This record gives sequence, C-alpha cells and structure tokens, in this order.
Amino acid sequence: MTTDPQGQAFPELACYGLAGHSASPADLLDEVRLAEDLGLGAVFLSERFNVKDAGVLAGAAVAASSRIGIGTAATNHNTRHPLVTATMATTLHRMSGGRYAFGLGRGFDLLFDVMGLPRVTGAQLEDAVGIYRRLWHGEAFGHSGPAGDYPYLSQDPSFDEDVPVLMMAIGPKSLELAGRVADGVVLHTFLSDETLARSVATVRRAAEEAGRDPASIRVWSVLATVEDSIPEEQRLRKLVGRLATYLQGYGEVLVRANDWDLAALQRFREDPLLQGYPGALDAIGTTDELTYLRDRVLPAEWLAASATGSATQCAQRVVDQLAAGADSVILHGATPTELAPVVEAYGGLRPDLPALPVNPGWTR
Repeated sequence: MTTDPQGQAFPELACYGLAGHSASPADLLDEVRLAEDLGLGAVFLSERFNVKDAGVLAGAAVAASSRIGIGTAATNHNTRHPLVTATMATTLHRMSGGRYAFGLGRGFDLLFDVMGLPRVTGAQLEDAVGIYRRLWHGEAFGHSGPAGDYPYLSQDPSFDEDVPVLMMAIGPKSLELAGRVADGVVLHTFLSDETLARSVATVRRAAEEAGRDPASIRVWSVLATVEDSIPEEQRLRKLVGRLATYLQGYGEVLVRANDWDLAALQRFREDPLLQGYPGALDAIGTTDELTYLRDRVLPAEWLAASATGSATQCAQRVVDQLAAGADSVILHGATPTELAPVVEAYGGLRPDLPALPVNPGWTR
C-alpha cells in the first residue's frame, strides 16, 4: 500500500474515536491502533461530560499511536480556564510530535444554562483563540475581552508552538468566523452535497477577505457512514437515531443550513413519539421507534445526506464529498472495525489528491 510521507495511506480520511455514546473509554486504545493500521489520517475525539474528557482521551490516543493525527472536535473554551486549556494543547502537541490539532465548538446553550456557564458567542471564540495563540508563542500578558478578564497569563517564555486550531461550524456566521481565524474547519453531519459546497465556499471567501490564503484552511466534511454489514438495529441507531437526536437538540440550525423544509421539522417535533421523550434517540430509541421515524416522519432527503449501502456505495459517497470541495472527510458514527470494508473499497476509487499531513489542522 502506498503511503504518504507521514506514513498513512489515506491522510484525507478520519474517524471518530468512541463514536456516539460509550461507557468504556478504554475501547479507544484499540480503535486508534486499528484506525492507524487501516491507514486513516486522523482520529477525532468529541467531548461529553461523562467518561469522554477531551484531554484524557487525546492523551490516550497519542500514547496508543505513532503516526495517526489526533484532533479534539470539540471542546468548549468556557469549561476550562484558558491557561488550563492552553496547557492541555501544548502538552498534547509535544507529546504527539506535532500530530495534535485543538478543536473548539459553540456547544449547547441549554446545557451551559443549567451548568451556570455563559453561553458561547463568536466574539468569545475569536478572543479565546487569540489568547491560546499568544500563550503558545511565549507571551506573558494581562487580558480583558469577550472571553474573560485575566490579570496575568503566561505559560513559558521559551514557547514557540504552532498548534493548529480547528473550529466546528454549521451556520454562515460560524463558517465565516472559522475562515477568519481557524486553521481547519469541521463541518456538521447530514449536510447535503450542495450545502457542503456552499459551506466550503463561505469558509474560503471569509479567509480571503481576512487576508489569508483560502487554500490554507483545511475543511473536513463529516459523513455519517453506515455500511450494510452493520446489524440493522445499529444501522438505525447510527443513521435515524443520530439525525433525530440532532433535530431534538438544534434542529432549526441544521434544517436552515440545508434549506430543508421547516414545516417538516415542526411535524417531527409535534409527533406524539417526541412528546416528552425521555432522552436522546440515538441512545435509547428502540428499533420500532427508529423504524417509525424513518418510514413515517423523517423526509428521505434528510437521511440521504449520508453514506449507506454497500462498501463501494459508501466509498463513492466519500469521493462525492471531495468532489464537492472538502479537503478531507470524517467517516462519522462507525468504529474502525465497521469502517474497514469502506476504507478498502475507497482505496480502489480514490481520486488523485494533493499530499496532506496527518495533523488534521494543517494543509501542508
């Protein structure tokens, strides 16, 4: 198998570690090793406030690997002091030999409300990124801005660390922000090909308007990948359950991003099944409930914004994402074991691509 100079066959592909809900974080170690063996360029790590701490998982992923890139996608700037967050990133940057990219997202307003934390704004994100970069480059300073007031911040005056910053983005404002300040952008799952192309164009335009090289921003699409060999119950959970959970949490944002029918979202919300539903559908939804949502409630067009069917059909959808403008593709919602046939099929369809580093935040 031909590899890139960094040692991975497919630096443009990635997966998530511990995809979805997990009660066994130690599973990540074997997942990272297998993802590396498959030739994937990176493994991304989301954060949940249970057994998925971003720093702990990233440290474990770095220790379990030697070639694959590691990306936090994502944590929030408001859940840690900026000096603590910057320290996490510099530690992972050096521990990994430069394979780590630090990712930030907005998070969920209602969750921050009940946690007693301020809701995240674009101004806060931009300010926080500026703080981290100053710390990573050895500055000592006081700061007062949207991200908070800090009398004195310093890591080490000898630092000169180039840690790439990833930003999660879905709406036009967050896409524009990412184009202005981030090194890489991670888009959202269940975007149509048209929305993907439009999102990429928004990021690149914002970068150019900010005086940056648009090609220097690495754009990751996130493609729900549910291949036929996965048992039906799991396929339903990974596809229908995942989309329904997003619609439960921030459906209007996703529907508007895709120019989908808001009336269909309202019908979903008003369906008797959803009234008082006790949790996330991708976690507790039954096979009957998810089948009902697929067949009776969710528009087929919405579910089609994914990769399903045979391994070859899924691999072709990956190629479609690259053709629509993405630099790279995260195969979302499946473990490396489940992705193995898709990756093998992709090897036979892979287009001619520019060389990419395994660090998921860099383009060169």
